Amino acid sequence: DARQTIEDLAASHTSIGCGPGLGRSESLDGLIVWMYQTLSLPIVFDADALNALSDHRDALASPGGPRVLTPHPGEFRRLTGDPAADLDQQQRQAVELARQCGVTIVLKGHRTLVTNGSDQYHNATGNPGMATGGSGDVLTGLIATLLAQQFSPYDAARLGVYLHGRAGDLAAEQLGQTSLIASDLVRFLPAATRDQAN
Repeated sequence: DARQTIEDLAASHTSIGCGPGLGRSESLDGLIVWMYQTLSLPIVFDADALNALSDHRDALASPGGPRVLTPHPGEFRRLTGDPAADLDQQQRQAVELARQCGVTIVLKGHRTLVTNGSDQYHNATGNPGMATGGSGDVLTGLIATLLAQQFSPYDAARLGVYLHGRAGDLAAEQLGQTSLIASDLVRFLPAATRDQAN
């Protein structure tokens, strides 16, 4: 049984990144909702995991543990069910949704917003070259890694977004924005981390 396997794995781990490369099916969507509502360890939800939650919006208000949701604007529209919301409206909605559900939301885009409903952080790092396949997957893994190091969801998301963007900036300085790929971000993360520590 998939649920038992996940529970067994969760017992020996400290965080989960869920969604990148996942795909969609009715049974898989049900498993995502179950994880969201049941597992007590911190989980980052991205990509198809967010799409699964969008089809079960009533579940958002009952997280089983610390949750970080990392939607881009299109995924956020599906999460809220408001297809007409512009960026300013989405940012206000993100703050309200985070507050109502007790989660941290990373609304990705220009000056990415990180909010837990009471605190807000607008990121200033990053560049348009980072709008490439796999970039969001790197961010999911980075935030999950910081959660595993016992950062709070808000601090893990805030630091993850900053380091992700800084790695993109360092990569762009060396390689140019137009040629950036997701693995470049990973390659420049150590330099971004050293840079942040100084």
